[in-house]
Amino acid sequence: MVIGLVEVSISIPHARSLKDKRAVLRSLKDRAVGRMNVSVAEVGDQDLWQRARFAFVTVAATREVVERRMAEISAFVRGDPRYVLLDLATSLL
Repeated sequence: MVIGLVEVSISIPHARSLKDKRAVLRSLKDRAVGRMNVSVAEVGDQDLWQRARFAFVTVAATREVVERRMAEISAFVRGDPRYVLLDLATSLL
């Protein structure tokens, strides 16, 4: 069993309230779960309107499958113009 972790930090410059932030985050989470076999959780910066930290986790039997999913997650996160990607880190567990 191989576990892949992708940690992401984003800035949401147009967010003027936690409601604005939640709308972007909910959409991001729902689309990620719907498209890929991953779990998503907000893991930091919950009290800030314009920042968020996420963790995407995937599990598979082989390293190749996990690495492919992690690449898909990275491309997915980089492709959304509603926010600015500040940091992205991947690790295999």
